[in-house]
Amino acid sequence: MMQYILLCRGASVSVIPVMSNVISVRAENVQQEENEMIKKLPESEGPFLGFEITGKVSLEEEKEWIEKVQSVVDEHGKISVLVILDEKAGWGVEAGIEDLKWFMTHMKQLNKIAVVSESNIWKWLVTLDSPFAKMVGIGEKHFEPSKIKEAWSWIKE
Repeated sequence: MMQYILLCRGASVSVIPVMSNVISVRAENVQQEENEMIKKLPESEGPFLGFEITGKVSLEEEKEWIEKVQSVVDEHGKISVLVILDEKAGWGVEAGIEDLKWFMTHMKQLNKIAVVSESNIWKWLVTLDSPFAKMVGIGEKHFEPSKIKEAWSWIKE
Protein backbone atom coordinates (compact mmCIF):
# COMPACT_ATOMS: atom_id res chain seq x y z
CA MET A 1 0.00 0.00 0.00
CA MET A 2 1.37 3.41 -1.01
CA GLN A 3 1.59 6.04 1.74
CA TYR A 4 1.51 9.80 1.23
CA ILE A 5 2.56 12.88 3.14
CA LEU A 6 0.60 16.10 2.90
CA LEU A 7 2.96 19.08 2.98
CA CYS A 8 1.22 22.38 3.66
CA ARG A 9 2.99 25.70 2.98
CA GLY A 10 0.77 28.72 3.25
CA ALA A 11 -2.22 28.20 0.98
CA SER A 12 -0.65 25.39 -1.08
CA VAL A 13 -0.77 21.69 -0.30
CA SER A 14 1.53 19.10 -1.84
CA VAL A 15 0.90 15.36 -1.83
CA ILE A 16 4.18 13.46 -1.69
CA PRO A 17 4.39 9.68 -2.04
CA VAL A 18 6.48 8.03 0.71
CA MET A 19 8.86 5.29 -0.36
CA SER A 20 10.43 2.86 2.11
CA ASN A 21 13.87 4.47 1.81
CA VAL A 22 12.58 7.99 2.61
CA ILE A 23 12.70 9.34 6.15
CA SER A 24 9.46 11.08 7.04
CA VAL A 25 9.43 14.49 8.70
CA ARG A 26 7.04 15.25 11.54
CA ALA A 27 4.54 17.97 10.69
CA GLU A 28 5.34 20.09 13.74
CA ASN A 29 9.02 20.29 12.68
CA VAL A 30 8.02 21.64 9.26
CA GLN A 31 5.63 24.13 10.88
CA GLN A 32 8.29 25.24 13.38
CA GLU A 33 10.76 25.96 10.57
CA GLU A 34 8.17 28.00 8.70
CA ASN A 35 7.40 30.07 11.79
CA GLU A 36 10.99 31.02 12.62
CA MET A 37 11.19 34.80 12.49
CA ILE A 38 14.93 34.98 13.22
CA LYS A 39 17.31 32.96 11.08
CA LYS A 40 21.07 32.89 11.53
CA LEU A 41 22.85 33.56 8.23
CA PRO A 42 25.38 30.97 6.99
CA GLU A 43 28.03 33.69 6.54
CA SER A 44 28.20 34.11 10.33
CA GLU A 45 31.61 33.23 11.72
CA GLY A 46 33.52 33.95 14.90
CA PRO A 47 32.55 37.36 16.32
CA PHE A 48 30.64 38.32 13.14
CA LEU A 49 26.98 37.37 13.30
CA GLY A 50 24.29 37.75 10.66
CA PHE A 51 20.55 37.31 11.14
CA GLU A 52 17.48 37.70 8.99
CA ILE A 53 14.26 38.79 10.68
CA THR A 54 11.16 38.12 8.61
CA GLY A 55 8.19 38.79 10.84
CA LYS A 56 7.04 39.59 14.35
CA VAL A 57 9.47 38.12 16.88
CA SER A 58 7.91 36.41 19.90
CA LEU A 59 9.31 36.60 23.43
CA GLU A 60 10.36 32.94 23.24
CA GLU A 61 12.25 33.44 19.99
CA GLU A 62 13.86 36.64 21.30
CA LYS A 63 15.17 34.73 24.34
CA GLU A 64 16.56 31.97 22.10
CA TRP A 65 18.25 34.59 19.90
CA ILE A 66 19.75 36.34 22.93
CA GLU A 67 21.14 32.99 24.15
CA LYS A 68 22.86 32.40 20.80
CA VAL A 69 24.29 35.91 20.69
CA GLN A 70 25.38 35.72 24.35
CA SER A 71 27.32 32.50 23.71
CA VAL A 72 29.30 34.28 20.94
CA VAL A 73 29.88 37.29 23.23
CA ASP A 74 31.13 34.91 25.96
CA GLU A 75 33.53 33.30 23.49
CA HIS A 76 34.82 36.44 21.70
CA GLY A 77 34.25 39.33 24.10
CA LYS A 78 33.07 41.77 21.44
CA ILE A 79 30.86 41.12 18.40
CA SER A 80 29.60 42.78 15.23
CA VAL A 81 26.12 42.04 13.92
CA LEU A 82 24.48 42.25 10.50
CA VAL A 83 20.67 42.18 10.58
CA ILE A 84 18.47 41.85 7.50
CA LEU A 85 15.00 43.23 8.18
CA ASP A 86 12.11 42.62 5.80
CA GLU A 87 9.01 44.80 5.62
CA LYS A 88 7.24 42.64 8.23
CA ALA A 89 10.08 42.64 10.79
CA GLY A 90 9.01 43.68 14.25
CA TRP A 91 8.84 42.73 17.89
CA GLY A 92 5.99 42.19 20.30
CA VAL A 93 6.10 44.41 23.37
CA GLU A 94 7.58 41.71 25.64
CA ALA A 95 10.18 40.68 23.05
CA GLY A 96 11.09 44.34 22.45
CA ILE A 97 11.60 44.93 26.17
CA GLU A 98 13.75 41.79 26.44
CA ASP A 99 15.84 42.94 23.46
CA LEU A 100 16.28 46.42 24.95
CA LYS A 101 17.26 45.02 28.38
CA TRP A 102 19.96 42.83 26.81
CA PHE A 103 21.22 45.67 24.60
CA MET A 104 21.43 48.16 27.47
CA THR A 105 23.53 45.78 29.57
CA HIS A 106 25.80 44.63 26.72
CA MET A 107 26.59 47.81 24.77
CA LYS A 108 30.31 47.51 25.50
CA GLN A 109 30.37 44.08 23.82
CA LEU A 110 29.01 45.45 20.52
CA ASN A 111 31.44 46.72 17.92
CA LYS A 112 29.30 47.33 14.81
CA ILE A 113 25.69 46.88 13.75
CA ALA A 114 24.77 46.76 10.06
CA VAL A 115 21.05 47.04 9.32
CA VAL A 116 20.12 45.79 5.84
CA SER A 117 16.66 46.80 4.68
CA GLU A 118 14.73 48.38 1.81
CA SER A 119 12.59 50.24 4.33
CA ASN A 120 13.03 53.98 4.56
CA ILE A 121 11.79 53.77 8.14
CA TRP A 122 14.72 51.52 9.17
CA LYS A 123 17.10 53.77 7.23
CA TRP A 124 15.71 56.80 9.06
CA LEU A 125 15.86 55.06 12.49
CA VAL A 126 19.50 54.05 11.96
CA THR A 127 20.35 57.59 10.87
CA LEU A 128 18.79 58.95 14.06
CA ASP A 129 20.32 56.32 16.33
CA SER A 130 23.87 56.10 14.95
CA PRO A 131 25.20 59.27 16.67
CA PHE A 132 24.03 57.88 20.03
CA ALA A 133 25.50 54.48 19.24
CA LYS A 134 28.79 56.15 18.36
CA MET A 135 28.81 57.86 21.78
CA VAL A 136 28.98 54.41 23.43
CA GLY A 137 31.50 53.04 20.92
CA ILE A 138 29.18 51.22 18.51
CA GLY A 139 29.38 51.73 14.75
CA GLU A 140 25.94 51.57 13.15
CA LYS A 141 25.07 51.81 9.45
CA HIS A 142 22.14 51.15 7.15
CA PHE A 143 22.65 49.27 3.87
CA GLU A 144 20.31 48.58 0.97
CA PRO A 145 19.85 44.83 0.25
CA SER A 146 21.88 45.19 -2.97
CA LYS A 147 24.86 46.24 -0.77
CA ILE A 148 24.87 43.19 1.52
CA LYS A 149 28.45 42.23 0.57
CA GLU A 150 29.53 45.75 1.47
CA ALA A 151 27.70 45.40 4.81
CA TRP A 152 29.53 42.14 5.61
CA SER A 153 32.86 43.76 4.70
CA TRP A 154 32.11 46.78 6.89
CA ILE A 155 31.32 44.76 10.03
CA LYS A 156 34.51 42.74 9.52
CA GLU A 157 36.81 45.82 9.22
